[in-house]
Amino acid sequence: MSVLVCFHAHPDDEVFTTGGVMRQAADAGHRVVVVTATDGALGEAPEGILIDGETLAERRRRELEESTSLLGAERVVLLHYADSGMAGTPENENPAAFCNVDVEEAAARLAAILVEESADVVTIYDPNGGYGHPDHVQVHHVGLRAAELAGVPHVYEAAVSRDHIRRLMAANPEWSENAQPPDLDTFGLPDSEITTVVDVTSAMGAKRAAMHAHATQIGDFGPFLQMPEEQLQAAFGQEWFRRRGAPAGLAESSLPL
Repeated sequence: MSVLVCFHAHPDDEVFTTGGVMRQAADAGHRVVVVTATDGALGEAPEGILIDGETLAERRRRELEESTSLLGAERVVLLHYADSGMAGTPENENPAAFCNVDVEEAAARLAAILVEESADVVTIYDPNGGYGHPDHVQVHHVGLRAAELAGVPHVYEAAVSRDHIRRLMAANPEWSENAQPPDLDTFGLPDSEITTVVDVTSAMGAKRAAMHAHATQIGDFGPFLQMPEEQLQAAFGQEWFRRRGAPAGLAESSLPL
């Protein structure tokens, strides 16, 4: 049995880039652990969805527990750093926000978990955090340093293939009409930098159920939940990674579990 630790910024991030590999790893008998840096307290939620006295952070914790259970995680750890909010917002200036915490201090906390779990593989994000969110960028820095401190042998940067998104948008122009497309010059990584493409179509049922678990984040997941199964698999049936220290031209189809 190997141990996969997926380090994420907020509750719900685990679904998009690692949900499939988590479910497949669990189904293969490996131990899956999710570590989330913040409580996601600055996320948006539909009006009226919270019950009286309930905070968004409390609800998102329960959603995370349901989602990660569906995806096969045996342990979930929240580091409880403050959510930094989107880039350029006033919350970025909060000294306690995750984007501003000392990398060495946060990395030492994560490294302790990696050592305790004897992690074989850890996933983080690419240096731009996928799309520039301050918390995602900090996950990259903290995760990279923690893996170094803990001596984790395999470090993978979870990313989205921007070339794949371009191909999907070209084939489905209505997607660009119905949603604001990302800046694809900075979003994710080009195919030329991706080392590992994992087919996760066998896990799409669990991945879709995990999306539904994050009811407060329906603004993020809503357009995808309405997709026919074929379109959902086209969009999310692969997960992309860049392996740290990999030789140029590496083309893996799985993580070393």
